[in-house]
Amino acid sequence: MPELKIRDLHVSVEDQEILKGVDLTVRSGERHALMGPNGNGKSTLLAAIMGNPKYKVTRGTVTLDGQDVLAMPVDERSRAGLFLGMQYPSEVPGVTNSDFLRTAINARRETPISLFKFIKEMDRAISELEMKPDLAHRFLNEGFSGGEKKRNEIVQMMLLKPRFAMLDEIDSGLDVDALRIVADAIGECQKETGLGMIVVSHYARFLDYLHPTRAHILVDGRIVMSGGPELIEKVDGEGYDWIEKETGVKAAREEKSRPISLGTCGARKDQ
Repeated sequence: MPELKIRDLHVSVEDQEILKGVDLTVRSGERHALMGPNGNGKSTLLAAIMGNPKYKVTRGTVTLDGQDVLAMPVDERSRAGLFLGMQYPSEVPGVTNSDFLRTAINARRETPISLFKFIKEMDRAISELEMKPDLAHRFLNEGFSGGEKKRNEIVQMMLLKPRFAMLDEIDSGLDVDALRIVADAIGECQKETGLGMIVVSHYARFLDYLHPTRAHILVDGRIVMSGGPELIEKVDGEGYDWIEKETGVKAAREEKSRPISLGTCGARKDQ
């Protein structure tokens, strides 16, 4: 069974240690909810796994089916089956969604995808996400609302068909109806491909739609508690103060916003 394994991961940003020994294993078909106070390392974990150069791994390992992920360049991580749905999707004027996606898909294939198959799959994804029909011809995220940008990340995931998807607050900026639409699309994608997921979210409603198999609380750069859906319910009702009392771990102060750039996506640098 495909497996993404993280062991004793330590990560620093600008000489400040953010992750202080994270252990997590995600298998095919599993949905892991990653929760915790802002500024305690959730986005840092996903960015480090995907290979953002701003995030320096100082200790630990990340393996995908036994392969050393940390030794791979970003494009190779994508081709190996990793995908990051970004919290702050970038706008790329002059590059259409269709051109971007065909380039990313072909970078992961031995033979290019046929135009007919690409159009069919993209039209289906656009329909499932209930986005505007002209999405393929619009410049990547340019002029998009916050909610449209997040839906577009899921369109990319559906077409790229990764083995493991990391979704960083993909639900922020979505209204109630859009939460359901996005969650349903993610669920259908998982049924078809069997992908494993790490989902960072603060919203119990969205996690209710996703039905995570496991939930983890990350505080001060460590996963201090893991459990099932009951853990999500308790956090939703009581917040995080009780976790500090039970574990003795104090939450870190919130990090400055560090938007993850489009450089973490999977197309080759020469394309």
